[in-house]
Amino acid sequence: MNLMITGRKAQEAAGELALLSTEKKREALLKIADMLRKSHKEILAANEKDVAAAIEKGVKESMVDRLRLSDSRIEAMADGLVIITELKDPIGETIAQWKRPNGLRIRKVRVPFGVIGIIYESRPNVTVDAFGLCFMTGNAVILKGGSDAINSNIALGAILRKGLAECGITEDAVYVVEDTDRETAKQLMKLNQFVDVLIPRGGANLIRTVLENSTIPVIETGTGNCHIYVDKKADLDKAIEIIINAKTQRMGVCNACESLVVHRDVEKKFLPMLAEALAPYHVEIRADEAARAIVGEFAEATEEDFGTEYLDAILSIKTVDSAEEAIRHINRYHTKHSDAIITKDCKTADLFLRAVDSACVYVNASTRFTDGFEFGFGAEIGISTQKLHARGPMGLAELTSYKYQIVGNGQVRS
Repeated sequence: MNLMITGRKAQEAAGELALLSTEKKREALLKIADMLRKSHKEILAANEKDVAAAIEKGVKESMVDRLRLSDSRIEAMADGLVIITELKDPIGETIAQWKRPNGLRIRKVRVPFGVIGIIYESRPNVTVDAFGLCFMTGNAVILKGGSDAINSNIALGAILRKGLAECGITEDAVYVVEDTDRETAKQLMKLNQFVDVLIPRGGANLIRTVLENSTIPVIETGTGNCHIYVDKKADLDKAIEIIINAKTQRMGVCNACESLVVHRDVEKKFLPMLAEALAPYHVEIRADEAARAIVGEFAEATEEDFGTEYLDAILSIKTVDSAEEAIRHINRYHTKHSDAIITKDCKTADLFLRAVDSACVYVNASTRFTDGFEFGFGAEIGISTQKLHARGPMGLAELTSYKYQIVGNGQVRS
């Protein structure tokens, strides 16, 4: 499949989108949200094919859960579009302005990137979320989902394009790549003459492949080896509640807790409590020698375990002598996504907030809150774990660039 034509059409569409009024964009998103709700049977029928194929292949349940749609998840996708319409449109915003001594008036103005490419795995909701955010910010988008969700993505893409057409907006504002061949993904990574930014969403292998092969600037959205540190002054009951939520609510997501760090002053009391609390969820715990001496049924943790994003019912545990040691361990093994401390000590909490090098750092709260919706951004394009341009949940503002507009009255440079 040749994406050159698609890229050229997307670039032309981006020129049109950049000029759309906020009202017109909101009208289209509300229209499409309504169409998603009314098309739930067709969407679920397509999704069932993907789910059945995944189960037949023996895909683990946590990953099937990422793939599976339901009436409530379709409703959530539609609600996400509605929420986006209620947010401030960043396009055209004056970030800064000033006047030079020579009379030149300079404005720094927020503008769309142009064309955004997104390569992602599983979750078909990304198709709708990504479109909504890109569209609201005046960006055309080329979406390359995984083969595991191809039927779902095609069905959703058809609704998006139909909704745009019914609002008098070019369908080329969104394109779902239907070819699941890996060569097509690589072709998209080289489409730098048409695509301005490429965003991978998925596991470590996908992200590494994009980083190594793309000639387009990449915003790295990360894998999540998220840690929770249980401090010596932690409320242990609160810690258990937070860990259960962070680990078991949805195990196949990037903001789930994968690793625990426990202060030795509380390990004898806390670790048996943890083992009992996680038993109903059938979570395998892989722990260091000190933790295994307290709870014998814990499995032995290897060096690799401490740095692994499991996306499964597995949790690693490291015991430490101090908050400083906990921070060193986390900064060595994490993926700079989301990490949390459970403590009643304000000074230790402040140290953790300042010293842990992650996009999102929590005190006494679950890492599962790292999410555009939970942060009030509406649906998100991803969680950026890099430091340039965007970091953390990426909402509308993170999908924009800026340009300088300079107005004079005949000035020339001497």
